[in-house]
Amino acid sequence: MTVESMLVMESQNNTNMWTELKVEGSSYYPIGKVNGLMEDELNACPSGAIADIFAVSVGCNDAQLVKTSDEVSIIGEPTEGALLTLAEKLAMKKEEGSLDRNRQRWLCDWKKYTTLDFDRKRKSMGVFCRNIHSGKETLLVKGAPNLLFERCTHVKLRSGSICEITDDIRDEFSSVITSLSSRPLRCLLLAVKDVDFDQYAGDIHRPEMFESIETGLTAVGIVGIRDPPRKEALESIRLCGQAGIRIAMITGDAKDTAVAIAKELTILPKDPMGTPLKAYEGKDFFSKSENEQKSLLASGNLVFYRTEPTDKQNIVKMLQSLGEVPAMTGDGVNDAPALRQANIGIAMGSGTEVAKEAADMILVDNSFSTIVKGVEEGRCIYANMQAFINFLISCNIGEVFAVFFASLFGFPSLLSSLQLLWVNLVTDGPPATALGYNPPDSEVMSRSPRDRNEEIITPWLLTRYFITGTYIAISTVGIFASYFLDSGLSFDEVRQWSTCAEWASNDSICLAFSQESLSIPQTLALSALVTVELLKALSSVSVDTSITKIGPQRNPALLLGVVIPFVIHLGILYSGKLGVPSIASSFGVVPLSVEQWISVFLWSLPILLIDDILKAYGKTINKNSHIANQ
Repeated sequence: MTVESMLVMESQNNTNMWTELKVEGSSYYPIGKVNGLMEDELNACPSGAIADIFAVSVGCNDAQLVKTSDEVSIIGEPTEGALLTLAEKLAMKKEEGSLDRNRQRWLCDWKKYTTLDFDRKRKSMGVFCRNIHSGKETLLVKGAPNLLFERCTHVKLRSGSICEITDDIRDEFSSVITSLSSRPLRCLLLAVKDVDFDQYAGDIHRPEMFESIETGLTAVGIVGIRDPPRKEALESIRLCGQAGIRIAMITGDAKDTAVAIAKELTILPKDPMGTPLKAYEGKDFFSKSENEQKSLLASGNLVFYRTEPTDKQNIVKMLQSLGEVPAMTGDGVNDAPALRQANIGIAMGSGTEVAKEAADMILVDNSFSTIVKGVEEGRCIYANMQAFINFLISCNIGEVFAVFFASLFGFPSLLSSLQLLWVNLVTDGPPATALGYNPPDSEVMSRSPRDRNEEIITPWLLTRYFITGTYIAISTVGIFASYFLDSGLSFDEVRQWSTCAEWASNDSICLAFSQESLSIPQTLALSALVTVELLKALSSVSVDTSITKIGPQRNPALLLGVVIPFVIHLGILYSGKLGVPSIASSFGVVPLSVEQWISVFLWSLPILLIDDILKAYGKTINKNSHIANQ
């Protein structure tokens, strides 16, 4: 935050006019000149408006500039930090390693002894000061221009002369403030008043009297402070719109400033195309009927300006009554009720302890983009949970259905107990664990928020699990049965294997159903089950997006979780060639030929196509459901 513009009144051609001086620099580091400022003007004209602007910037201020490593930061409010930086630029007397030498010099001449704290009603802050040498007492005031200027009776010119405020001066003042606010700059009016402190000694402890004390002021200048949005803010707000997250900007700024900032951040459209902007003054919004308020809150981004502390909490309550899930950010003591009321209260890391205590979480870096990243990460975790469940339930359904179908058809033993245990421990475990490391897919922030009451396993997802699980079973049982059919046996003969001795024309037919001969079809069934489940794991890298768009290569852990179990499976099958034949025999498996592996992959690969078709259909269902709920 930095002062970008400073305005003082000058007499030009016998007409008093506000003159703008551009201020260079874009950080708290007090480097940069004030264009149009005369050399050593502060000392050359000690009674002029520039000297008073310096005094208010330094004296009506509780912040400090602090150098940290290679940059300058502040202790205190950013607005006051910007004023301190301006004061150092005005003084134009700097020494290497000294950030606030001129402020310290001013404090040596002036003593601050009473502060009239800022409040939201009068929107100003005042400080009583006394010159240590002359004993002169002055009230320094800064505040919201429109309210504070009403309490001013005079304006000090740059030359030091003072003129009474006329209607023309008030009209020009309003025009200047509107122009600055639309740029957008946050405006502050600086004013002074010569006082006798004893006159107000009885009122300085009564906040209700502060406004009357701050009357009869002399305006000395206007400063326009720019709080540039962070580079990542625009992208974060774009992502919010894409993700179905609405933004409500609630501020105490004037309308012109609030709307200009909202347009710069794309919270409001830059070109409304004839439609009214959804920007409302706090008191005007709450003067509407409750039904009208809820109607305005029901859709789109909104801006609320000139709001009171209670407005934030009331807006949060109203959003909750509409079934929304509001997340509220804030940093001040007055934000605490709204932070506590919101479903997710987010306090700024630089905020007050009261706000942090009331919030659910603290944003250490004060960056809005961190909130958006948190939303993305949360959606990713939820999607990974679904992917984990999707894979395990589909595979388990497939294994159960495979054994069930084989028993239903009366086939010989499809898989041994050891083989089923192997599939569950090695083939299912590592891929399922690796799915928890899936990165956010490219569409995770393109989906509308899900209903908070939605179950993690929806009816459609359960249907998907049964469809893919059924195909896993079909591929496993199918390759098992096809081995016998390719051997010349009919489907009925395979079903009647247990009574082979009664109907077989020769003993060789019955030998096909012996335990030794069953090792080949069982190996085929086991290999098909392992392969189809590992392919299913690769397809589960995204629950809703095709494997052709988001491939498994985005999750290296998943690739390892698939490759390692498959290599171990090959090691068991070909353990005889590795010199350890007992491993294969204990599992009841045999090496497969190239033709048999081709058959395994022909039965397994369709799972990828089936899963992609189901994903595409699921997107259509979700889209139609979202349209229906709007």
